[in-house]
Amino acid sequence: MNIQMAARMEQFQESIFSELAEIKQRKLEEGIKMIDLSVGSPDLPPPPIITKIMGEMASDPKLYGYTLKGIPEFHEAVANYYSRKYGVTLDAKEETTLLMGSQDGLVHLPMVLCNPGDIVLVPDPGYTAYEAGVNLAGGQMYRMPLKEENDYLPSFADIPKEVSKKAKIMILNYPGNPVPALATKEFFGQAIEYAKENEIVILHDFAYSELYFEEVPISFLSVDGAMDVGIEMNSLSKSFNMAGCRVAYSAGNRKVISLLSNLKSNLDYGVFYPIQMAAVQALADDSSFLDELRAVYKKRRDSFVLGLREVGWDVALPKGSMFVWGKLPVGMKSKPFALELIEKAGVVVTPGNAFGEWGEGYVRMGIVQSEETLLEVVSRIEKSGIFK
Repeated sequence: MNIQMAARMEQFQESIFSELAEIKQRKLEEGIKMIDLSVGSPDLPPPPIITKIMGEMASDPKLYGYTLKGIPEFHEAVANYYSRKYGVTLDAKEETTLLMGSQDGLVHLPMVLCNPGDIVLVPDPGYTAYEAGVNLAGGQMYRMPLKEENDYLPSFADIPKEVSKKAKIMILNYPGNPVPALATKEFFGQAIEYAKENEIVILHDFAYSELYFEEVPISFLSVDGAMDVGIEMNSLSKSFNMAGCRVAYSAGNRKVISLLSNLKSNLDYGVFYPIQMAAVQALADDSSFLDELRAVYKKRRDSFVLGLREVGWDVALPKGSMFVWGKLPVGMKSKPFALELIEKAGVVVTPGNAFGEWGEGYVRMGIVQSEETLLEVVSRIEKSGIFK
């Protein structure tokens, strides 16, 4: 039988992540101890109340049915969370929707709003799922450069008018992945004005909303006019260490929410009831859990970055997320550096150009390892002599 791949799959070839994983596996088989900083999966457990709720409810045989677009309690929890955290009023029924992880929404939204050939404005460097969503919709990407000299904020004035007129969606991401920068209220205001002028829907990826350090991130929906032009997606994967649970939400403009919900009603039948109820508890949580989580990441960040600076790598302190965006010395390229680090130090990082052209000259490193392990990375880099 001659099984042929659909033409669209040509857009989904094996990525640098697969290549790095294969190299890492070969090293492990050779008996070399590897430290992997290339992934962004939390290494810490959820709050005890989360595991308690899921454990208790999972034993109830009546809770194993479909949940369709999500239980009312979940939608109410999202609306209450936005009211409490950001002063944003949401209609729980019309302006929120359940997602199977935020990647579910990120990848599927272009299918809702774009026809083949339509343009989606994406940050460069940016999360790889953005490109996957555009490709599935048959759209075209226009990459908005995130430059250090602009505080990693795109310049709307630099987008050609013919591109602006063909664009249907603009994706923003603050705190960002891979660039752990924050947006300002003024920037979001400019984005809203640009979107209104060109009739573009804004999608703000807010997955790292609770992982910040000195400065609290701004919710896009809290800025005047945001509800008119866009939505925000957030996940419990990072904030509450529930990555494997695959539960998230989208909130904002009711027309966009309605369209996305309609598509999802044709794709899946909801998230397991106990997981949704655990998410309800998490979103209502007023304990010290998030403060303690941020304190852990901050301690890791400070120890890791200070250590790297001491061995000759001048890395900037990230403002949020769980990543360090390491700028390489002039002349060093991302992928060759990452491969050299594997060979000489047994450390896996992600080349910045995996996230777009403007990621060249950087690498992304996850601080989802213990402080002890991160300091071991510093020691290995020092011994490797790469920065001598």
